[in-house]
Amino acid sequence: MTSATDSDDRPGLAVTTTALAVIVFLQVPVIVVMLAAFSTTSYLTIPPQGLTLAWFGKVLSDPSYLSAIRMSLILACGSTVISLVLGVAAAYALFRKSMPGSEAITSFLMAPLILPAVVIGVALLQYFSLTGLRVVITVPYIVRSALASLSGLDLAVEEAARVLGATGFEAFRLVTLPLIRPGLVAGALFAFITSLDNVPVTIFLIGANQTTLPVLIFSSVEMGIDPSVAAVSTLLIVATGIVLLIAERRAGFHRFV
Repeated sequence: MTSATDSDDRPGLAVTTTALAVIVFLQVPVIVVMLAAFSTTSYLTIPPQGLTLAWFGKVLSDPSYLSAIRMSLILACGSTVISLVLGVAAAYALFRKSMPGSEAITSFLMAPLILPAVVIGVALLQYFSLTGLRVVITVPYIVRSALASLSGLDLAVEEAARVLGATGFEAFRLVTLPLIRPGLVAGALFAFITSLDNVPVTIFLIGANQTTLPVLIFSSVEMGIDPSVAAVSTLLIVATGIVLLIAERRAGFHRFV
């Protein structure tokens, strides 16, 4: 028998219907792009005129697309690793209140999440050109997820490890880091996807002889849309979905997003 409390906790039919309608509305553009990738015509048509995988073969055999994919993966992986190192260190220091003005520093680190990407790209163009540091837009995701994980951590566990003979670094590596791993996985995924998919900042920072996949797609759309753009977009959507599914199964990061 269902109790009154359980019945009250369930969402009503109107709420459920509205939520489903919003989800479908948000997914329609994704579905349209994926359907267009299978069209046999040389232009985008919805619904597709026939079904073919030729456009996927064209993307995977095109040197410009392969070079852009390689560059995007290199930059995304590199920025994610650097962001993890810097973000975890910053979050741990802020959590332990080991520096004055920690709240102001936290707000400062979160600023790239608030400011428009174009503003960040213009404002930091000269700075990035001099230092080569290009992880300012990905570090906040690591800091935010790491702080969320650390907020639920009992410091007594780490202190117990140090009492038993572990050094500060050993206690952090063997005790704290495994406990906050789901949050770090979530932050790393957001950092990776943001770096991989970013266009406004990348346009300002990328070299003249380099291009990333999002920039190449953006340029291709300007010159004319054909199903190859939809095909490479579909590959990105599918790859992202697979990575998110594996990460969720392995780390259960949904609690931090």
